[in-house]
Amino acid sequence: MDFKKIDHYLEEKLSQSITELSELCRIPSIAAQNTGQTEAAALVASMLTRRGFQVEIMPSAGAPVVYGERKGKADKTLLFYNHYDVQPAEPFELWDSPPFEPDLRDGKLYARGVSDDKGHITSRLHALDAILAAEGELPCTIKFIVEGEEEIGSVNLPPFIKEHAGKLAGDACIWEFGYVDHRGVPIQYAGLRGICYVELSVECLSQDVHSGVGGTIFPSAAWRLVWALSTLKGPDERIRIPNYYENVIPPTERDKELFSKLPEIAEEYHRRYGVKAFLRDATGGAELRTQEVMEPSCTICGLTAGYQGPGSKTVLPAKASAKVDFRLVPNQTPEETLTKLRAHLDAQGFEDVHITYLGGEAPGRTDPDDAFLQLVVQTAEEIYESPMELHPMTGGSGPNHAFIHYLNVPVATAGLGYPDTRAHAPNENIRLDQYLQHARHITRILEAFSKQP
Repeated sequence: MDFKKIDHYLEEKLSQSITELSELCRIPSIAAQNTGQTEAAALVASMLTRRGFQVEIMPSAGAPVVYGERKGKADKTLLFYNHYDVQPAEPFELWDSPPFEPDLRDGKLYARGVSDDKGHITSRLHALDAILAAEGELPCTIKFIVEGEEEIGSVNLPPFIKEHAGKLAGDACIWEFGYVDHRGVPIQYAGLRGICYVELSVECLSQDVHSGVGGTIFPSAAWRLVWALSTLKGPDERIRIPNYYENVIPPTERDKELFSKLPEIAEEYHRRYGVKAFLRDATGGAELRTQEVMEPSCTICGLTAGYQGPGSKTVLPAKASAKVDFRLVPNQTPEETLTKLRAHLDAQGFEDVHITYLGGEAPGRTDPDDAFLQLVVQTAEEIYESPMELHPMTGGSGPNHAFIHYLNVPVATAGLGYPDTRAHAPNENIRLDQYLQHARHITRILEAFSKQP
């Protein structure tokens, strides 16, 4: 490939690509609120069609999946997995500019979904545009799989992948995200933890009651919920559900070796997040890295009961609920977690606490020494002036297990995120220089992949 010509195109046409990204970011495709998904899917489909892809907007049990395929020179197929849905933008008052009115300032583009994940979609298309302009054809066959429910756990994607495994078949997959760390060093994650996300709710009365009337004679939904939650995890940070750890696979010797090679992160976490001390007296190094991503977690993500406004309101809440996520590690599953959670609550006397399953996925891992992962790591060095750091797992989750299990492909990460990208938070943003770097990296990946035996 003529990378000098390709890089010139990427820089010259950057504003055009950012305009396309801004158009996509104006659509509030919020999966949790079931808004904008049809419109976003249609726009992604039109973007692929304009580039000569054979495109289908395929139904799933939930939001549609956009599938695009364009043949290339080599007899190899690379999959790009992305998603067009975004997180809710609330709280709106904490945004410096409206979340669905993309704003370019100080070399950054601000909008909900601009990093997670719409910027990854358009930067990859930008890379393909540059290759087509310089070479006239793609170096290999490219398939895009762009879903609309990633932010609510990709509940319907695994059965979709299973049903259409023949159509979606490929040799390797580039995942929807990727990051550089606080030093600008790109990170390669060989696996993602799984997740089981639930809402626990309890209703003790038919209506809220004056606390002076019912405080000493009526059951409190808020206290019932707090007591139930207190049984899930102890002060030692161990999850108290019986046999919860029985299927957990401990880190391998290779995992430990990779963790030991990673730079110290403790001080950066202290500075960026204001954390004063890590759980279980972890101090840093490989111990902190391993504990961060290779152990299961149980997190209360939100609590709702009674009055939460300014001032006071003396009320006994009739209902209470909590959003809880369980991050899973190999070989745990969401189904196993749900079964054990229900049995545990019943055994503790909380049969009245209702469990609503909001989504989940199994953890998935690719061998860190897989040839494709190594290719992605090595091609990064020219672009970032540093080889990618190889991490055995990341703490987040995604439906990579379905790709690994049903399509039998290695999954590698590469992207444009950075520590202050603020995905899922107000003022989500991308840096334009890293948008370009990611597009350049994609072109190198495609060239090397097309020639890989």
